[in-house]
Amino acid sequence: MAARCGGWARLCTLLALAALAGLGVEAKNSQDVRCKCICPPYKDRPGHIYNKNVSQKDCDCLHVVEPMPVAGPDVEAYCLRCECKYEERSSITIQVTIIIYLSILGLLLLYMVYLTLVEPILKRRLFGHSQLIQSDEDIGDHQPFANAHDVLARSRSRANVLNKVEYAQQRWKLQVQEQRKSVFDRHVVLS
Repeated sequence: MAARCGGWARLCTLLALAALAGLGVEAKNSQDVRCKCICPPYKDRPGHIYNKNVSQKDCDCLHVVEPMPVAGPDVEAYCLRCECKYEERSSITIQVTIIIYLSILGLLLLYMVYLTLVEPILKRRLFGHSQLIQSDEDIGDHQPFANAHDVLARSRSRANVLNKVEYAQQRWKLQVQEQRKSVFDRHVVLS
């Protein structure tokens, strides 16, 4: 799994570098720059937001606000109330960020599918179906310790974090079973 994650990380890195290299070659896209004018209400006219792709020097009310909502002498008063800002963004950077985000999300989804579908099948093959499902009648006085020893031997042979967690879980289950057995035996003896 780690080898696959490393491959995905390399792929994402290469995509990001290719996109950034293309950023320097490509001229500014007309959708990446704009002038945004926010005009508040004026007399009987409601407020409005205007966007237009213009150069930075033409970013003012007279070049952006079309059609002009007021006529004649009110144009200057209307434009003085408007606040115009020149905005620039990089769509390539946004696209690369989204690709990386979706790649990570896809990896997590694949890992979830692995944990829910593939891992139980592998556990049945490695530990045996009969060892995972044990009833209280099958457990003898010394059998839980023998099973714990087997699980410990298997976890030592494979240096894997998941196997260590599995061993701890099995050991805990066996301890709980022993405690239940001793409590029920004492209760039967005392009554």
